[in-house]
Amino acid sequence: MRIIGGKLKGLRLNPPKNLPVRPTTDMAKEALFNILLNQIEFEDITVLDLFSGTGNISMEFASRGAAQVTSVDRSQQCVFYLKDTTRQHGLTQVQTFKADVFKYLDMETEQYDLIFADPPYDLNKIPEIPKIVFAKNLLKPDGLLIVEHQSMQNLSNHPAFVEQRKYGHSSFSFFRVTEAEN
Repeated sequence: MRIIGGKLKGLRLNPPKNLPVRPTTDMAKEALFNILLNQIEFEDITVLDLFSGTGNISMEFASRGAAQVTSVDRSQQCVFYLKDTTRQHGLTQVQTFKADVFKYLDMETEQYDLIFADPPYDLNKIPEIPKIVFAKNLLKPDGLLIVEHQSMQNLSNHPAFVEQRKYGHSSFSFFRVTEAEN
């Protein structure tokens, strides 16, 4: 696992083996950030990273100049690892929260430019994520929600769904605020 762009490009991340995570592969992450490179300016955006795990995605956004990255995971070990790693590398814009993601979303009122969710693949509430994000208006105008999930799962029935990109067993589904929702 490594940072693929920005000021920490090439940094190898070596999280403890006992973390309860399934990190986004370097290949899928590189493909995702190539897509995003053509759609958004990383500098000064606000990002919410749900089910952040090792913080691999949070650190990628921070390395590329995001102004604020909020990382949420229920594992204390993951939160400690991310806090320690971001401190070591001067990524002061990353804030970590130990919380159940759905409880966090229920209380969240801030809007973000980009929300990334990488829930456990066996979580049966994955389709709830776009519903909650859009019902609570958590994206800024032109904001983007990305949900990583198993390729066999289909999230296209949400009105804000834009596209699904498949990378082996993993897929990214993209959702955008539509004009009617602004």
